[in-house]
Amino acid sequence: MASEESFLVLVHYRGSIKRKTRSGVKFTDKDPLCIIVTPTTTYDALVSSVLEKLGVEGVKRVKKFFYRIPTAVLHDTVKFDCFTIGSDEDLQVMFLSRRQFPESGGSNRNATTIAAVAGSSSRPAVASSSAPVYEPPMQPVASPSFAVDLSGNVGDEVRYGEHIPTEVHCPTPAGVGDGLFDDPDDDDVEPDMIADESGDDVGTTVPTRAIGGSSSGTQQYPPHFSSLDLDAMRQDDNDLQASGFGARDTEGSAGMNEFQVGQQFQDKDEALLSVKTYSIRRGRKGIWEVKRYNGPHTCLASSISSDHRSLDYHVISTFVMPMVRADAGVNIKVLQNATAAHFGFRPTYRRVWMAKQKAVAVIYGDWDESYNELPRWVLGVQLTMPGTVAVLRTCPVRVGGQVDDSQVYFHRLFWTFPPCIQAFRHCKPLVSIDGTHLYGKYGGTLLVAIAQDGNSNILPVAFALVEGENAESWSFFLSHLREHVTPQLGLLVISDRHNGIKAALEAPDGGWLPPAAYRAFCIRHVAANFALTFKGKDARRLLVNAAYAKTEVEFDYWFDILRSENPAMCDWANRIEYSLWTQHCDEGRRFGHMTTNISECVNSILKGVRNLPVCSLVKATYGRLAELFVRKGREAEAQMGTGQQFSQYLVKCIEANLRTARHFTVTVYDRDNSEYTVAETTPTGSFSLGTYRVSLGSKTCDCGYFQALHFPCPHALACCAYSRLTWQPYVHEVYQLSSVFGVYQMGFAPPIPEGFWPPYAGPTVIPDPSMRRAREGRPRSTRIRTNMDEADPNRPKRCGLCRQPGHTRRSCPQAAGPSGTARNQ
Repeated sequence: MASEESFLVLVHYRGSIKRKTRSGVKFTDKDPLCIIVTPTTTYDALVSSVLEKLGVEGVKRVKKFFYRIPTAVLHDTVKFDCFTIGSDEDLQVMFLSRRQFPESGGSNRNATTIAAVAGSSSRPAVASSSAPVYEPPMQPVASPSFAVDLSGNVGDEVRYGEHIPTEVHCPTPAGVGDGLFDDPDDDDVEPDMIADESGDDVGTTVPTRAIGGSSSGTQQYPPHFSSLDLDAMRQDDNDLQASGFGARDTEGSAGMNEFQVGQQFQDKDEALLSVKTYSIRRGRKGIWEVKRYNGPHTCLASSISSDHRSLDYHVISTFVMPMVRADAGVNIKVLQNATAAHFGFRPTYRRVWMAKQKAVAVIYGDWDESYNELPRWVLGVQLTMPGTVAVLRTCPVRVGGQVDDSQVYFHRLFWTFPPCIQAFRHCKPLVSIDGTHLYGKYGGTLLVAIAQDGNSNILPVAFALVEGENAESWSFFLSHLREHVTPQLGLLVISDRHNGIKAALEAPDGGWLPPAAYRAFCIRHVAANFALTFKGKDARRLLVNAAYAKTEVEFDYWFDILRSENPAMCDWANRIEYSLWTQHCDEGRRFGHMTTNISECVNSILKGVRNLPVCSLVKATYGRLAELFVRKGREAEAQMGTGQQFSQYLVKCIEANLRTARHFTVTVYDRDNSEYTVAETTPTGSFSLGTYRVSLGSKTCDCGYFQALHFPCPHALACCAYSRLTWQPYVHEVYQLSSVFGVYQMGFAPPIPEGFWPPYAGPTVIPDPSMRRAREGRPRSTRIRTNMDEADPNRPKRCGLCRQPGHTRRSCPQAAGPSGTARNQ
């Protein structure tokens, strides 16, 4: 009689296997082998017993044992997994399982079902005639089972896999139970779950992680078998049935460890995220999984998706949130590659875009509710900074033909701050205006007015959120800009050739007509329009050189070359008034600035704001400008403390001009009126390179440099040196450090917390549904790229993926390699 610790093992071999079903292998009523196993039984002894009972000792060898091991108890059912036995330690795991699940063996506690998958042999497989036939009772708890795979000895040419089932229902993770699938010398694929004759399929519908492994020492079982009750979650997400149990690592992201009893989560969403991420990392894609493929694919599909259904935008949003928090303008492709490198699956562009929008909403506030926060923000910022100008325009909401007084659609918003209004009085007398598209859940356009101080720093002074660039929106922006920020006479406005801007500036009551204000075109936009008709970078370069020419002679030189290339190019340029796009005809109003600088402003000051909800966007302008004023104000104050009089930009230009002025010959013609002629000579003085007339009194020079930039050119500096005059009086006051400091002298007040903002009692402001981006497909870009978007050849090239210099998209570290991981990882 066997002791309490020992139990009877019933070994089923090949002849007793009837057929394979969804739940595993069915057995016939043929007598199984009977073997007594005790805690002292060794693996080699078990092998010898099986071969001896079958009568094939010395002819066959045992390749693998499979044990249907119970792993968890959920309510009244037992979950089983496939466990490979290949050592003495693995046998001890079987005994431990018996102690933990004493009822899993059916009514006979000391009996365990063993199925032996045996190959055919020249010698008949003899079973013990005295062994009783074991028929497990019909119970909700299925009996654990054993399977043994027998194969020929070394050098045996006979294969024994034609009758062994080759489909597997439970996917086995890499590194666990490798003997099931990865034996290069084995054509047989054993089932990872073997059922008894009762047909009981309890515990077979939820594939779980194989806790055990091969005899290589990689399989380890905990001292007890426990489970996490996920029944409450199953109805919310079917992925729980395909993922098994996962655990979160120390950094908060889902890792590869098992769940533990007593582990806690903040809420159900966190638990779902852990299980989903575990499923993704383990490579499980669902309940159904193909394990055998019988031939070449004949469909016309050119590629196979490497996506994962559990890798939804909720999971991606949690992963990319730190990157979005660091930079709200991070490129979608960068997030897509980072997600693929982390999870091993590449999601679609649309899904990553949705994940980013969700992350932005979590960090910066809900997209829809953000519109209703604008009225309170207006009240709050006006309380924080008295003198703040904020003009909000709304549209009525109609429901069933009737106006809904409780709601209004957001239409437009103009805002500026007192420090910006004060700063423009010390800037150059010009303003650049341009618009840039919003990239969030709702479309729209951000209009910006940009000024420049005497140190060539750009400074946004006014903003507007509008539905798009049209005559009405530009009139709304420019009318408030003129009224509240730029009332100066003789102001120059630099813009593109948009018809909406033209209509707004030419309005009789707008205040932008000469001589109150003048208009000039951004040369980048002019060149872009030119390139739409005339292809080729050389022609475009000639047009730009002509526009930058500071004298009529230089302009004619470049224009003649352009005419020799194609007379039609000159005809196209002549249709635009010269004062609008050339520097030599602007009467010095440009101060050398030929573009709107919108891209520089967005990159240096407003980076990422276009990706934020509207209220967070306007809040960001307050914070960004406050930081800019502090930083630039400290720089100017520090320079003034060292005794400097002019900006660093001017000092550098003067030093460069002084080096050039050493090779000039000066002749005085009118000392009283400070009129001179300056002859440029070679370094040796052998011959003249040209002669220029200089008038220090009128601050002009034939080279055009003096009157265009409003500080002495090399010829004027040579005249000052010849007459022993200082050059400082001939510099425009905007370049003085006192003026630069005056730009940033007025600082921003710390914002009052939102809890102390005045209450808003008006109608609820909601987004216009027509501004919502498409809900399906890849989000369409609102930017129409033209030749103007081509990179400046003089600028360092940047990667098209991560926008960093030093490499290209092909060698970018963020780009995913063939395996879905980042190249440098």
